[in-house]
Amino acid sequence: MLWDDVLLDAQMVINLTPSSHIGYQLQHAALHGAQRYDEAIDAFQTMLSKFENASDTQTRKLRQQYVSAERAIQETIKAQLDDAPHRLLNTFTGRLCNREGQINAFKTSTEYKELLSSTLVHVDLRMEHIKDVVETYFRCVMLSHRWEEKEPLLNDIQDKVVNELNPVGGIVKLQSFCKTARAAEYHWGWIDTCCINQADPAELQKSLNSMFNWYRTSALTMVYLSDVSRSSKPRALARSAWNTRGWTVPEFLAPKVIRFYQNDWTPYLDDPSPNHKQSVAIMQELEYATGIDAKTLANFSPGMINAREKLRWASTRVTTVQEDIAYSLFGIFGVWLPVMYGEKKQNALGRLLQEIVAESGDITALDWVGTSSEFNSCLPADITSYEAPPYTLPSISEDEMQRLILSLQDTMAVELAVELYSSLDRLRAHFAHRRLHLPCIAFPVTEVRRRPTEHKETYFTYEVKADGLDDLQITTEDRLLQFSRGRPVRQSFLLVRPWDRRLLELPDYADDTESVDDFTLPGSPGEEGPVDPESSEHAMRLIVRLGQPFSAFLLAQQSSGEYKRIASDRDIITQVKDVDSVHGMNVRTLEIS
Repeated sequence: MLWDDVLLDAQMVINLTPSSHIGYQLQHAALHGAQRYDEAIDAFQTMLSKFENASDTQTRKLRQQYVSAERAIQETIKAQLDDAPHRLLNTFTGRLCNREGQINAFKTSTEYKELLSSTLVHVDLRMEHIKDVVETYFRCVMLSHRWEEKEPLLNDIQDKVVNELNPVGGIVKLQSFCKTARAAEYHWGWIDTCCINQADPAELQKSLNSMFNWYRTSALTMVYLSDVSRSSKPRALARSAWNTRGWTVPEFLAPKVIRFYQNDWTPYLDDPSPNHKQSVAIMQELEYATGIDAKTLANFSPGMINAREKLRWASTRVTTVQEDIAYSLFGIFGVWLPVMYGEKKQNALGRLLQEIVAESGDITALDWVGTSSEFNSCLPADITSYEAPPYTLPSISEDEMQRLILSLQDTMAVELAVELYSSLDRLRAHFAHRRLHLPCIAFPVTEVRRRPTEHKETYFTYEVKADGLDDLQITTEDRLLQFSRGRPVRQSFLLVRPWDRRLLELPDYADDTESVDDFTLPGSPGEEGPVDPESSEHAMRLIVRLGQPFSAFLLAQQSSGEYKRIASDRDIITQVKDVDSVHGMNVRTLEIS
């Protein structure tokens, strides 16, 4: 063999010139070429040992080459594992490994030895190659599944070999997961049942906040459908219990590569494609089951854009632990919040919704029907309140818009319209100590009368009148004080239009790089010069939109001065009576508890 001949030549050089490193270098190169990487590395280390005290330039260069190679690999490993789960299952050995165990497994692997030896042969080996080898070895497969009885926890498998455990209950699923991942040549797997120390609050906090990113950066996410058999018909995925769980929403949205498996661990619908997010049939079925369009399912990006719609996705989901209905959504919205089991569902959901409104300025999360939260009356007590689609503003064609603008110019001064636009442009909702500071257009309620009913009801219906608005009926669980102009009460009520910046027709504030607080309408009050045509156009378009029907909140003032939202079982839809009502709108920021 060629490499055997080179090895003989290398030994001859070592014997003839034992004080030279040339023979050892030749020996290392030959062993590397023969793919005897252990021996190749040993030969290089032997050379460094023999010439430990040598001070010639070449020997120093070789020693530095070895040190640099090890350092480059170590730094690449660290960068790769920094954002990875702390514990992973080695699918080849069946052992659960912490970070140290994962690194040790790599250092005993052929991949590591070949990489280290290659860096000693090729001094100019590019970092991209080192990164590719490390990334390939540490590729991780995540499992998405429905928890069932007797799931193995950390203590059940720690320091044990998974494949040697008695195949009962969840152990069977764990063994099959490792087998399937190993067959696809993935070294590492993660499953939430046993890869997290549920008893360690700090680890649990970090894991729950990191899980979305782990699924997103995984090489593959396997979805195990335990109640879908090979004989199941299409749409079995839609009927699976997996599709009812809260945590599975981020688990199918986050990954870029996903595969669905039936209960015998064969691909769903026998679809052999490597990524089921590229399967039209499966994505259409998942769209039908979740109400999330197929494009979003395949290319989801976390963030607070379309917050109301994302809350709807989770509105029919259930979780075993009540707080998890909120915690499972942290990654979808790209937020990092404390995990505090025992705080109860309303508090957990309230903290999440508060963060969404505070960070994005998007008030669509306030658009719901149902029961108010103890966290804040403007927030719902349960995520199911988002199941009903929100009220949609009536659509106005551009021709109709221009016609209405022309009709308004005869009855309303453009300067006043621009002033209103400018005052609204500066407003933004925010929370402080669970109090919502809500910019809104307020209409004083002048009359509340309960409609008589023949039977006792859980809900009460009231006829409500407010200055400047059409009369309307409101149905609520709350008993309201009845009053009129002739018989007033001390408690005041307001019907308010929460201020929504979308009415300004600006670029989406969630994407806008310019701070909304810094935006000023050209030619508006506060700037020198007359009102220009562009600013008057923006302002008059706003006036038209403010004259359209809208979804209102009924607020009751409390003895301490702040307001409380009166929840209704349906949207409160009303409209200003005429343009004079728009002209005299009362723009306020109210504190709501």
